[in-house]
Amino acid sequence: MTATHSNGFEHAIHTANIWLKAVADSMETEDRHLANRALRAWLHTLRDRLTVDVAAHFAAQLPELLRGVYYDGWDPSHVPVKYDRQTYVNRFTQESRVDPADVPRIAPAVAEAVRHQVSPGQFETVLDQLPRDVRSLLEPVA
Repeated sequence: MTATHSNGFEHAIHTANIWLKAVADSMETEDRHLANRALRAWLHTLRDRLTVDVAAHFAAQLPELLRGVYYDGWDPSHVPVKYDRQTYVNRFTQESRVDPADVPRIAPAVAEAVRHQVSPGQFETVLDQLPRDVRSLLEPVA
């Protein structure tokens, strides 16, 4: 395999690592495994609450490898899944394997990292699809 064939894959890894570092920094952790689990849980809980069109537009903003994570296990025939804040916390907790008490700290940290990575306005468009009680959970902690 020539070097030009691996450049695309190396770029995909590099871009995903930039996002993962942004999440870890926002969470104030050195634990990249935790940051990865939190980002994955955040992406999945968001994705499942969105309409197919909004989910697809948001996915287009993701780096190639994270787009694969985002779509992993997705069944577009079953979305949007309606859930409230507590259901969001339960789903996030189950997938990220964090304590429910940590979700109000972790979820907004991930949201803030993602907000800085996507096109201006895209994040707000996505958040507008969420019920107020879930959306408030993703806002930065003051």
